[in-house]
Amino acid sequence: MDSSSLHDATEAVPGAQRNLRIGILSYRSKSTVGGQGVYVDYLSRALIGAGHQVDVISGPPYPELSPEVGLVKIPSLDLYAQPHLGHYSLRPRHLLSWTDTYEYFAHLSGKFVEPYTFGRRVYGYLKKHGVDYDVLLDNQTLAYGTLAVERELGAPMVTMIHHPITRDRRLALDAAEDWGKRWLVRRWYSFLKMQMPVARQLSIVTCPSAAAKADIVAEFGVDPAKIHPIPLGVDQATFRPMPDVERSAARLVTTASADTPLKGLSILVEAYHRLLQSHPQLELVVIGKLRNGAAKTLIEKLGLKDRIVFRHGLPREELAREFNRAAIAVTPSLYEGFGLPAAEAMSCGAPVVVSDGGALPEVAGDAGVVTPRGDAAALAEALDGLLSDPARRAAVGQACLRRAKEVFNWSAVAPKYVQLFETAMARSC
Repeated sequence: MDSSSLHDATEAVPGAQRNLRIGILSYRSKSTVGGQGVYVDYLSRALIGAGHQVDVISGPPYPELSPEVGLVKIPSLDLYAQPHLGHYSLRPRHLLSWTDTYEYFAHLSGKFVEPYTFGRRVYGYLKKHGVDYDVLLDNQTLAYGTLAVERELGAPMVTMIHHPITRDRRLALDAAEDWGKRWLVRRWYSFLKMQMPVARQLSIVTCPSAAAKADIVAEFGVDPAKIHPIPLGVDQATFRPMPDVERSAARLVTTASADTPLKGLSILVEAYHRLLQSHPQLELVVIGKLRNGAAKTLIEKLGLKDRIVFRHGLPREELAREFNRAAIAVTPSLYEGFGLPAAEAMSCGAPVVVSDGGALPEVAGDAGVVTPRGDAAALAEALDGLLSDPARRAAVGQACLRRAKEVFNWSAVAPKYVQLFETAMARSC
């Protein structure tokens, strides 16, 4: 797929003629927690760089933002940061708040309720303090409260849906071993009963790819005319080729912030095990924690515990160094609404191998190598082809770098958001 698929972002509307005051709503925004936090940081920096004022209105864990970006903290019980999963966090004062009480007991029963409770809290905050913004961007909260901010408080709003979480739920159900675990999966993802009808009522939606748009339409039933894909950008001042860093000839790097079926880490582990027969010196570095799950079980079963290195909590500069050290950067996900780590690796000049899950072929374009998702043998074959051919590997890396500079540059991406913000403001008048 050529780069044009990621350039068809919005209809042509007049660019902004004035600086905007923009609020970004995000129920959890720390960049080390997941890609949505990285997105908030990147987008806020890009909008500031384009001359706009930006506040991030966030629940915990809170982001570390550029000094020019404001941070409005919307406290919660933050139960996932508490010892014993927050089971002993309830205090008498929390019983005075229906939202706190609901958050505690719903969490205790296995529900993920942060989007719902953040929506209630941010609605209360903006109702009390006023919507002192020209436009708001909701970062996939998709809550009754954020819908009320648009409809009852009259705030112009654009909503980002990275991808429909129904995809995550389906893959988690498929991987569940028995009826009890399937029940827990359904319990955890019960917030989708809120997100799906809310999504259908939104005025303007953006997403990071054509694949994500198609899935939002199919899974959530959103009118396709409301959805405007805009590709994500990359911090190319950080994710760049580093001439002082030596690129290894035998080092695979992947990013997996969580051991969930969606990320396909087990597929890569199996492919790596196959490759060791012909490439005994091959290293595998995983950017993320080794957590209990299918990948950890497989690593122990295959005797790879001492061969695979897990690194987590890396500063962005060190993550860029890892991509510069890599012979190949791999994204084996079964599904991605975009695939930011692949774009970051491409910006560092690393050759990338991705699955055909979701939008990953759009990200790789005609530069990277695409393999069938969930197929460890095909992944191993593709990796072997590059590892065994240094000249081809270098050519793929250069093609990835050229594509990244053209397509994933925030200076080109940010104006598309501003155009969409202007459209939302015009419709609310």
